[in-house]
Amino acid sequence: MHRPGIRRRHTLTIGWTLALLAIALFARLGFWQAQRADEKQAMLDAASRVLAERRAAPRDAAADATRAGDFDWYVARGRFDARPPLLLDNQLRGGRAGVRVYRLFAPDGAAQSVLVDLGWLPLAGDRALPTLDAPPAGEVELRGLLAPPPSTGLAVGAPLARRDGAWLMSRFDAPAIAAALGQAPAPRVLRLDPDLPLGYTRDLALLANTLPPDKHRGYALQWFALALAVLVTAVVLTLRKKFA
Repeated sequence: MHRPGIRRRHTLTIGWTLALLAIALFARLGFWQAQRADEKQAMLDAASRVLAERRAAPRDAAADATRAGDFDWYVARGRFDARPPLLLDNQLRGGRAGVRVYRLFAPDGAAQSVLVDLGWLPLAGDRALPTLDAPPAGEVELRGLLAPPPSTGLAVGAPLARRDGAWLMSRFDAPAIAAALGQAPAPRVLRLDPDLPLGYTRDLALLANTLPPDKHRGYALQWFALALAVLVTAVVLTLRKKFA
């Protein structure tokens, strides 16, 4: 027969093993959320500096793969490409579901064309695609914020499909976009200046469809609190068994 002391130690060992695993998991999730908060805050700060200065980047800045994760103010003359537009699905604005519209733009003398974010349009209840304006004919001058494309997110299902004369995208998948368009656009997209009389409803907000830094910090605090709660509970139960 096992003595009570041996059984008690065995139970405590199992209990503390489970508690430490839970603490490690909750702490790791907390640090991950804190890291995401720092990353997004750094991104917002970098974009704010660019928007405050509005110093135009070189003509080939959009095609510079070494700056694919950076921000630049960009001014260029060129022409919109005749290829079909791309519509990014599941974009929320003011509580409504819609699509974000992209068209390919060829800056004069640049090494690569760039996808221009023309703004947001709502989707009807039957999810019929909105009617799009034809791109301006001839040469135009664009300006706006060169920024990394939207996050890919979970890669579930086909990234895009042809529909009603456009490409409807479930996510921003660069290789799939290049295959659909027949050419690889620049690694960054041009977030069009809202003051330009072109395109649709838009702004230069970077986190419209994702969590801001404060939300990540709040979630980090919750995970750390859970880790602490598990630790305190384990200590209390251990002391209770010891003095029972």
